[in-house]
Amino acid sequence: QVQLVESGGGLVQAGGSLRLSCAASGRTFSTYVMGWFRQAPGKEREFVAAVIWSGGSTYYADSVKGRFTISRDNAKNTVYLRMNSLKPEDTALYYCAAKPTGNIYNTGEGSYGYWGQGTQVTVSS
Repeated sequence: QVQLVESGGGLVQAGGSLRLSCAASGRTFSTYVMGWFRQAPGKEREFVAAVIWSGGSTYYADSVKGRFTISRDNAKNTVYLRMNSLKPEDTALYYCAAKPTGNIYNTGEGSYGYWGQGTQVTVSS
């Protein structure tokens, strides 16, 4: 049973930084694609970033490219999302997600089978 547990959310001023963590357990994740999604109030959940666990290739939504960095620590079975230059429009509930295989460029949430419970990020202006 795959379990994903997010942490690291909080309240930050615009221009600040946060690092989200996603602790993964229950499988060997070497072939997995790990993703971060977010959902703002009244909006649909949207793709943020993804990384291939083996090899480390990454892909980002245009809205976060150059500001956010996704990475993984194999020894800790943890995926990170470093968020810099945060904007009020980054305010959302951030979810970690995983899929056993697949195209990193397939950003549809339906392609991911495993989800964490989410961690709230609030950016004040």
